Amino acid sequence: MGRFIFIDVVAAFALSFIWYAWFVRYNRKRAGNVLQWVQAACLGKGRIADLRWQSNSSRLKATLHLSSRWFEDAHLTISLLPRPIPVQWVLSRYRQEQETLTFEADMGFPPGFHLEVIRHRWSGRSGAQKSGAQKSTSSRNWTISRPGPVILTTKEDWPVELNPVVNALASWRDKDFEGVRFNSTSPHFTATVALENLSDQKAASALLGLFRELAASSSAKQH
Repeated sequence: MGRFIFIDVVAAFALSFIWYAWFVRYNRKRAGNVLQWVQAACLGKGRIADLRWQSNSSRLKATLHLSSRWFEDAHLTISLLPRPIPVQWVLSRYRQEQETLTFEADMGFPPGFHLEVIRHRWSGRSGAQKSGAQKSTSSRNWTISRPGPVILTTKEDWPVELNPVVNALASWRDKDFEGVRFNSTSPHFTATVALENLSDQKAASALLGLFRELAASSSAKQH
């Protein structure tokens, strides 16, 4: 009996080790691909350096050296699902956490304002349908429309210098940004995007282009 228990323990340990090693490798490969796409999208004007893994290979921090007049001291943070630890991975799936890429940098022309944009989505649906005659009387025909961007703000007065930034943000309906922040102190610009939107070098190039567009729009009144 004791022998079988020992075998079960060894088998469980071996399985756990294989799981951990496999998904550490998977996460590192996934993050490595993202960094390669970002560096390739810089077209020789950017270089990834100083890679630092944290949190059981689920978070990677790196420095992005850019020869750009818009961004200085740029950093990338890739947050992955904690696949190597099964319990943490299950909890993250239950909470519907997303894998993200966060870009933060100082700007050559720091914004003269503080702006934090958090993207939220609301959805609605009908209640539970009833059976029989009640079902036929309670059923409704739904009309679905695609409205324009809706912006909720805590500011009573809308500064003129924010118009280019907000217009640029409102035009990004097809980009799943989790949040964008402008600050007059370091870091001047921070943006977090869902990692599922980065599938190749072309997508990374479009993303960096949008970052530059935002930086330009935030400093349009300053130079």
